[in-house]
Amino acid sequence: MTHKIFIDGAAGTTGLEIAERLEGRSEFVLLRLDDAQRKDTGARREALNEADIAILCLPDDAAREAVELIDPANGTRVIDASSAHRTAEGWCYGFPELVGRERVSDARRVSNPGCYPTGFLALVAPLVREGILPADWPYSVNAVSGYSGGGKALIERFEADGAPAFRAYGYDLAHKHLPEMKTHAGLEHPVLFAPSVVSAFRGMIVEVPLHLGAMEGDPHADSLRDTLASFYEGSPVVTVHGKAPVGELLLDRDTSPSDGLELFVFGNEGGWNARLVARLDNLGKGASGAAVQNLNLMCGLPETAGLRLPSA
Repeated sequence: MTHKIFIDGAAGTTGLEIAERLEGRSEFVLLRLDDAQRKDTGARREALNEADIAILCLPDDAAREAVELIDPANGTRVIDASSAHRTAEGWCYGFPELVGRERVSDARRVSNPGCYPTGFLALVAPLVREGILPADWPYSVNAVSGYSGGGKALIERFEADGAPAFRAYGYDLAHKHLPEMKTHAGLEHPVLFAPSVVSAFRGMIVEVPLHLGAMEGDPHADSLRDTLASFYEGSPVVTVHGKAPVGELLLDRDTSPSDGLELFVFGNEGGWNARLVARLDNLGKGASGAAVQNLNLMCGLPETAGLRLPSA
C-alpha cells in the first residue's frame, strides 16, 4: 500500500530532513507545493485533505491553523512537529517508547515530542513510573543543543561572522517545553529548565542532576541504571549504556545525523549522587527522526525503516 504524505512546512530544517528520510521509499508518495503555493491557504487546504497523513513542520499558531483546514470528515491523520498539541486533549504524545507503539499506531492525531523533553522524559519518566524516583521532587535539567534547533534566524546568527560560541537563554523561567516535561513525566512540580546553545550545527546533551541521598527511599545510581536498561530492553532506538567509565561526553561540530538516543547514569562512589544524561541529535530523535518513526508505526511499517541508527 502506498501512503500519500504532505509535509506542511517542507522548506524548514525539520521538513527537509523528514523528506530526506522518506526519499526513495516506495511506501510513500510526497505531495509537494511549489514556492508560490507554500503559503497559499487554498493550496495547503487541498494538499492537507488529499494526504493520508499530514506532517506539520510549522510554528505553533500555523500548526493549529493547519489542523482547522482539515475536514473532520476526511481521513487525513496528522503528525504535528510543533509544540502546539503536546499536552492537548485528544492528541497522542508521539514517544512510542513511553506511551506504547500500539497507541501511536492507532492514533489519528500525534504530537511529536520536543527535542529537550525527549532527553528529559526518556531519563525521568520511566523512573517515576516505576517508583524509583519521586513524582514530587523539584527536578532541574541542564541542556545544551546544536544551533539548528533554533530555526533559520538562529542558524544565520551562528553561521555569520563573529558568531557566538555559547548562548544561554530561558531566563524568564517560562520555556514552552515546561508543561510537556511535567505532564508526561507525571510530576507534581514544574521542572527548573536551563537550556543553552553551542556552535555545533546538530546534537544535544540533556542532563538531570540528582541528590539521591536526600530522597525518601534512598535510591542508588545503580538501581536507576538497571531500571532504565530493563525499561528500554530490546529497543532499536534507545541505548542505555552500562557501567563502563566515560571520562567525557562530546558534541562534535560536524557530527553525522542520527536517529538514536543514548542514555547514561553516572554515580559517585556511594551512589547517592547521580547525573542522568541523554545524548541525541536534536534534528533526529529530537525532531525529524521521531516523526518518521511515528509515521512508520501509523502506516503499519517497520518502526526503524528509513532511520539513521548506529546498527544500520
